Amino acid sequence: MTSKEEPKYQTPPTCDLLSLLLKNRRPTGAVNEVWPNLYIGDATAARDKTLLAKLEITHVVNAADGPQHIDTGPGFYADASILYHGVEAPDCKDFDLSPFFSETADFIHGALSQKGKVLVHCARGISRSAALTLAFLMIKERLALVEAVEVVCRHRNILPNVGFLNQLRELDSSLFM
Repeated sequence: MTSKEEPKYQTPPTCDLLSLLLKNRRPTGAVNEVWPNLYIGDATAARDKTLLAKLEITHVVNAADGPQHIDTGPGFYADASILYHGVEAPDCKDFDLSPFFSETADFIHGALSQKGKVLVHCARGISRSAALTLAFLMIKERLALVEAVEVVCRHRNILPNVGFLNQLRELDSSLFM
């Protein structure tokens, strides 16, 4: 095989992604800015309207929406003038989060395009919210999966479950064929 035939980029295997996610871990707080005006946080941060006001959050993505999860919803944020996008997703390796990648990326991109600030959260701010944030960086910012992981991990410890990682690998392969 000549160098002209070799693909320029290949999606890394899941084990390599896990190694990347687990290296250089350090304590992170309830909420961290992982990209300009884009934050990942946990449920406690999402319910703290004083904190959200201090951070000037204008949009919230709840990756654990619904009565069985973190039931905030648009009404919870109405008095704070925060726009809301909910994704009802369990943190389960068998759950297909990928149908929500594009719509959530569009919501985040729209918010950032209007000079907004976005909090993406789930229960612990590690798996569901991280997967949706990585998908946004890949779809809208054109980062490869490894680049997106490196960017986010500079600011927050994340660890999407193996099912979500494999869905992100599929997204990566489709975007960078």
